[in-house]
Order: sequence, then C-alpha cells, then structure tokens
Amino acid sequence: MDIPGLTTDENGLTRCTWRTAAAEYPDYHDHEWGVPVADDIALYEKICLEGFQAGMAWITILRKREAFRRAFEGFDFRRVAQYTEQDIERLMADPGIVRNRAKIVSTINNARRACELVDETGSLAAWLWSFEPSADERPAQVDLAYWTANPTSAASTRLSKALKKRGWSYVGPTTMYAFMQAMGMVNDHLEGCACRPRIEHLRHHFKRP
Repeated sequence: MDIPGLTTDENGLTRCTWRTAAAEYPDYHDHEWGVPVADDIALYEKICLEGFQAGMAWITILRKREAFRRAFEGFDFRRVAQYTEQDIERLMADPGIVRNRAKIVSTINNARRACELVDETGSLAAWLWSFEPSADERPAQVDLAYWTANPTSAASTRLSKALKKRGWSYVGPTTMYAFMQAMGMVNDHLEGCACRPRIEHLRHHFKRP
C-alpha cells in the first residue's frame, strides 16, 4: 500500500514524493537537503535564501541559486555587510535574482548581524547549532501528517526569537524551521524514505561546532 508522501521509482527506491515535483529536486533531495552543515558562509547563504523564499515556491529560489551566489559574492557575509545603496540598486537591476528590495536590504542587514555574532561568539555555526532540538522535542516518527501539521517547532521559534532580538530580519519561525530542515539540524525525510537512514548516519557522526 502506498504511504502518503512517499513515492517508489522504477528502481524500487522509495523517497519523499516532493522529490519528483521538479527536475532540480532529485539531486537537492538526495544529496543536500538535511545534510548537516557547519560552514558559516554556507549557513548564512541558507538563511538568506530561505528568507527570499518567503511567500514563494522553493523551486523558484533553487533555480536562481547560482545567480544569487554571483550577485552576493558567494554569500561572503563580511563582503555583503559592506554593501551600499549603490549595491542595492545593482541587485534590484539583476534579472537573475528575486528583485525584492525589502529582502535584498534584509540580506545586507543580516550580513552585518552575522559579522557581529561571529565577532562576539567566534562562530555563526556554533551559535546556530546550539538551537538544535533535543530528542524529546522531536516526534517518534516523521510522517506526512506530522510534516503538514507542523510548519514550525519549539526550536525554530526559539531560534527566530533569538535572531530577531539580535536584529536579524526575515527569520520567522516557519522560515527558520525550513532552514533547520535544509541545513541538517533536523532530519525530516519521511519514515520510509531511502535517504532518511543515510541522513541519520551523517547526523550521528557529525561533529557539532
């Protein structure tokens, strides 16, 4: 019997159904989504792209990701923190990215806040990973019903509040939960997805910063 949210391909591999929704999704689902990340620049990029995704489909952002990387100099937040009004106008004229002024300004603001956080604590990654939910905060089984009913979590709410207190923007609880899923702080591949045990293995052996 088919399990909601899972699809079995012609090779007999069962994975999350959303993987089949666009040509770009299989590689992202199989090799990136949920893999734990400890690099400060990569984490800043993921936060920014999740912020750009707000109100849009993730596939739109994924398709534009390379253009975003070019536009924001690889999401080197120390570089982005130096951007001026002239850079904002340059970005607003770039057809490769989402030309939303508020989100562009937010990306620059968040770069400055990232610099402050790293200067204070030494590591964006270590600070972010300190919000990893405990085992008792996570469900015994991640199925489609859980996924649908829980677009946020207690941990994503804590992270959102802490970032907002530090002056970050476009970091609401739903956006932060999507970020936590993407960067491997939680494993939300559904039970039965062939990728779930591999991600669990990576998370088990991942050295928290």
